[in-house]
Amino acid sequence: MAAIKGIDISQYQTNVDFKKVKSAGYSYVIIRAGYGRYIKQKDPQFENHYKNAKAAGLNVGAYWYSYAASVEEAKQEAAVCLEVIKGKQFEFPIYFDLEEKSAFAKGRTVCPNMVTAFCSALENAGYFAGLYISRSPLQNYITSEVASRYALWIAEYDSKCNYIGAYGMWQYSSAGKVNGVSGNVDCDRCYVDYPSVIKSKGLNGYAKTAKILDSLGFKKGDKSDGVLALKQLLMLAGYKLDNNGTFGEGTLKAVNALLKKWGYQANGIAGAKFIKRLVGNIK
Repeated sequence: MAAIKGIDISQYQTNVDFKKVKSAGYSYVIIRAGYGRYIKQKDPQFENHYKNAKAAGLNVGAYWYSYAASVEEAKQEAAVCLEVIKGKQFEFPIYFDLEEKSAFAKGRTVCPNMVTAFCSALENAGYFAGLYISRSPLQNYITSEVASRYALWIAEYDSKCNYIGAYGMWQYSSAGKVNGVSGNVDCDRCYVDYPSVIKSKGLNGYAKTAKILDSLGFKKGDKSDGVLALKQLLMLAGYKLDNNGTFGEGTLKAVNALLKKWGYQANGIAGAKFIKRLVGNIK
């Protein structure tokens, strides 16, 4: 897919006019939720940034700046991050921001384990997790297994991202000029349709979107011999219905109950696929 433009911000960007940002061609914003291991380290602008970006119609993700130097500290940071972001919906991943020298000093064994500890905690809570990191430390301190396991957001201020592996987002500048933001702002390009992936999987506060089995077929209010045959099949499947050719409330409830049981959207329609599956389930 073509690159999608976005920005990432923290408390150092105030009074952002997100409507102007969107009008300038930027479709998403990654907001710092906080840093460290304590709830008092929540970014003071996080709530305002989230509310105003959403109101402007921008897609939103978040990142947590890490000061962890051990797996246990990374787990503590994840717990606080989850507390800060709960109750909100995000169309982009939640990123573990790893860039402190004290973390990299722990080497190629500890760093990947910290990433896994943080991101696993996020995933277990129903979030799409990722790693933000500059290219050089990514190549030096993160294993290829971990780099490919989570959504990867790479910082490299150059004419191109020189990482040879797969990645979803590239932060190409920390000195961008974007209408609606005073001063410099980080600018990004995304190459993955994260909103579609996240919403379809029911992550980041979204309910999983159920597939539709039939879009055409018998529905409430229909009267025909075909409806009578459908109802007789439903009765053979154990549903108690009257024996006439009207698709009423009882038939609707039975159809929707089966659709939910089969993992489909309860749209109240019994079409050819519904009837075929119903027949196959009658013993």
